[in-house]
Amino acid sequence: MIKKMTLTALASSVFLFSPTLFADSKLKQSVYEDNERLIELFEHFHANPEIGFMEFESAKIIANELKQLGFEVHEGIARTGVAAVLKNGEGPTVMFRADMDALPVKEETDLPYKSTNPTKDRFGNPIYAMHACGHDAHMTWLLGMAKQLTEAKEKWSGTVVLIAQPAEELIMGATAMAKDGLFNKVPVPDILIAGHVHPLLPEGSVSISDGRRMAGTDQIDVFIQGVGGHGSTPHVTKDPVMMASMSVLGYQTIMSRMVDQQQPAVLSVGAIESGSENNIIPDTATLKLNLRWYRTEDRDVMLKGIKQVTDNVARMYGVDEDNMPTYEMKGYSTPLINPTKESEVAKQAMIESLGEENVKLGFPPVMGSEDFHMLTYEYPEVPVLFVEVGAATQNTWDTFVEHGTFPKYTNHNPNFVVEQGAIPTGTIALTSVVKAFLNSEQSQ
Repeated sequence: MIKKMTLTALASSVFLFSPTLFADSKLKQSVYEDNERLIELFEHFHANPEIGFMEFESAKIIANELKQLGFEVHEGIARTGVAAVLKNGEGPTVMFRADMDALPVKEETDLPYKSTNPTKDRFGNPIYAMHACGHDAHMTWLLGMAKQLTEAKEKWSGTVVLIAQPAEELIMGATAMAKDGLFNKVPVPDILIAGHVHPLLPEGSVSISDGRRMAGTDQIDVFIQGVGGHGSTPHVTKDPVMMASMSVLGYQTIMSRMVDQQQPAVLSVGAIESGSENNIIPDTATLKLNLRWYRTEDRDVMLKGIKQVTDNVARMYGVDEDNMPTYEMKGYSTPLINPTKESEVAKQAMIESLGEENVKLGFPPVMGSEDFHMLTYEYPEVPVLFVEVGAATQNTWDTFVEHGTFPKYTNHNPNFVVEQGAIPTGTIALTSVVKAFLNSEQSQ
């Protein structure tokens, strides 16, 4: 635990302690009594980001904090994942997940606790990283929730399972934990819950809606094998740069001519990797693709179309059948759907804890993706629930409401900032939601 209290954290605690901010005074008071510690943790996580499957120090902090609170803690699941269990009598099992990984982005904010020190990638190479998607806040919520639940055990019964998950940004960590024997260590939950910062909602507010929330996704690498040579004699080569370029253009016809135009779907090429010098035609090229979809039939059309386009471009350039392009399926997640009944329970819990004016409804689904629900991919009967927590300024929200203007810096931008009011708000909201699904005073 970090001992030194920053001026930023102190200012945040004083500013946010408003007697009218939250309707549930007991939970509000308890969280704000812990807010100095939470802001300290948040700033430490932010200043020390670690990328997917490299979250060793973050996982260590979380595991140690949970052990001190009396949780049964399991470490090293899928390399860095942490699972913690708190049994408290008979009742439902509720699982809450927080993701730990940062992004390979060099931070450009002016925050006094900004990340400045290089970390390491999975190959040991130094890189800059940044918590540019709010996972520093998510870890803090988990630890705040853990303290609230352990200190109020007389008010609820059941089993709480807390998950600190690696590699959400890779859309790989949840599945990796499940495949690494997560449910040999912890019970299968009756419901799985997660929260995420929202770059548009103002601090102090949350959002919950049923139905479609986030798209399914695939991360695919396409490897094109050509025959390299001198730049002056392209006619004696099989140019993989040209094949990659034609494939990228061809992919767009999949979206405009093969996928139902009334259905949301996206195919993006995030990177083309090939070659090294001006006058050398390389042997190979790699395309890094990302798909987003809500219907499996649209996913199937995109996957089939990608192979048809790329293979036929290769054939047009005379590539042998033995050297056809190959495809590596990396991250995968199904669409995230909030069930109606559970969404209503969560909404009422947050109205009680935050006040109705701070629970915003009806936000449309997005084409962004999550993977936390893949923790229970082998148990499709388990409902999953996703809550969004405001991380923007009030001015950002007011500008959007008045003019429809989105903030300049959002998730994954090197200037993205989570306003510190999101820390107590997320802790209060998500603790109240978890309690609502346990046997508790709140759920009766």
